[in-house]
Amino acid sequence: MADEPLYPTATRELRLQRHELAPDIADAFAEFSKAVFKPGALDAKTKQLLAVAVAHVTQCPYCIRGHTKAALNAGASRAEIMEAIWVAAEMRAGGAYAHSNLALDVMNAAAEGA
Repeated sequence: MADEPLYPTATRELRLQRHELAPDIADAFAEFSKAVFKPGALDAKTKQLLAVAVAHVTQCPYCIRGHTKAALNAGASRAEIMEAIWVAAEMRAGGAYAHSNLALDVMNAAAEGA
């Protein structure tokens, strides 16, 4: 068991199984994904850089791999991808920093005897 990967390899068989179990939803999701990543107000490269950043915040290894590859294919440089990852890291850390207000509020109320 120790030698097994944490996440199974994404295979055609697993994709087909997922589709067989809920074909209408799988098809709708595929169409939604196509629509989301179609160039519009944002170009394809920008959308893929956003996806790389979000994938790091959601910590989805499949999304990290897929969208990093898609970003490269859309013309993103290695430096642009890494910078997007750093933006994600700052935003994730920033959330913890900002939410410390909740803990400070509780600590201040406790100190005041509330």
